[in-house]
Amino acid sequence: MIRKTIRQLSKMIKAEIDLQQWGDTEINGVSIDSRKIETGNLFIPFKGEHADGHRFVEEAVNKGAGAAFWQKDVPNPPVDLPVIIVEDTLLALQELAANYRDELSTKIIGITGSNGKTTTKDMMASVLSLEYKVQKTEGNFNNHIGLPLTVLQLKPETEMAVLEMGMSAKGEIELLTKLARPDAVIITNIGEAHLQDLGSREGIAEAKLEIVKGLQDGGLIVYCGDEPLLRERLKDYEAKFTVKTFGKSRENDLYPTDIIQSGQGSQFTVNRFEGKFHLPVLGVHNVLNALAVMLTARFFGVSYEKMDKGFQGLKLTQMRMELVEGAKGERIINDAYNASPTAMRAAIELISDLEGFSRRIVVLGDMLELGPLEIEYHQQTGASLDPEKIDYVFTYGPLGRFIAEGARQSFEAEKIFAFDDKNDLINELKKYTDRNTLILVKASRGMKLEDVVIGLQNPV
Repeated sequence: MIRKTIRQLSKMIKAEIDLQQWGDTEINGVSIDSRKIETGNLFIPFKGEHADGHRFVEEAVNKGAGAAFWQKDVPNPPVDLPVIIVEDTLLALQELAANYRDELSTKIIGITGSNGKTTTKDMMASVLSLEYKVQKTEGNFNNHIGLPLTVLQLKPETEMAVLEMGMSAKGEIELLTKLARPDAVIITNIGEAHLQDLGSREGIAEAKLEIVKGLQDGGLIVYCGDEPLLRERLKDYEAKFTVKTFGKSRENDLYPTDIIQSGQGSQFTVNRFEGKFHLPVLGVHNVLNALAVMLTARFFGVSYEKMDKGFQGLKLTQMRMELVEGAKGERIINDAYNASPTAMRAAIELISDLEGFSRRIVVLGDMLELGPLEIEYHQQTGASLDPEKIDYVFTYGPLGRFIAEGARQSFEAEKIFAFDDKNDLINELKKYTDRNTLILVKASRGMKLEDVVIGLQNPV
């Protein structure tokens, strides 16, 4: 993490402070939460519409913070505390992170895409750790605040950093990638997430492609070659960068030649290596994420022979295709962290094809941020369900009811249940589960559908 005296720090950003009094104070790391201050931290308060973090500056210093930023337009900065006056605390955070990144020799991999960013990040870190000292984005610290905080947590001895880059509007990924200046970038896919803000899949593609704007000369671009919106836009980049594609099609640089799904995960083979690879996670889409990781790892010198060990040691962030067991022995795929039509289709395809279960149930909730076509997307999701492969359909939420409506085109009425109350859903669902049941639980993060998983694990 960043370790600087205030004197050194003041040279990295536009700041005002009494260097005679505080200049030799050492800063160790950064925090934006006064409740989590560690000794020596630089506390960074933000001025919001409903709350102002400057109210907690004194508390942070009393808890051991070495100094705190103070935004210039906030009145009455304390004169007896080590406060660093800056024009804007958020911009100062970003500026500090960008300058700290310039001091590091760390190689950085940036990952974006509509779906699969976090899983790909976790895979990438696991595989690279076989050869390098690695750090990665923790949790969902992938935005204009989280990414600079992650950069400032990088240790000087870290050789590789895997940074997730999220967005909700144009220009956001450009900011992140120019701050991080990655040596390689991965674009997992283009889906429908953020249609509400960006208007079309073309708009989403343009926003995701912003990640290339910060890529260092001679760097690597890895993207899903099955996506024409990416292929047509990236064909002109090969003169300046190394460009590699992955996907199902044999036209890609790396593609799967065989995939086997089981209760233990995924086993697959690829066109460039004779051995088998094992992922402790389900889904063809996750195999494709693994291909993106493999292309990137080879660029940095990791052999195909070693990659399988990295995949087998994978520790995924929770609620992403997480396979857990219910109180009756039923198997539950907890994919409740997020959802879009593309991700929903991939998860449904998975549960439809998994063998060894006599009953398959989907529990699907609202997919958010889909814009004016949200009802149509939910109806299409329901209509895509196959009664030959799915036994019961449970939905949750007001948009979830349109999934149920779409499913009624092909399912018998008694096989479909729509709820607005989670407890009612859980109680009804338990009537249909046993040790031979496989259940998929998936919705957008705001629906908190993991409550259903917890309910199924409760024997009461």
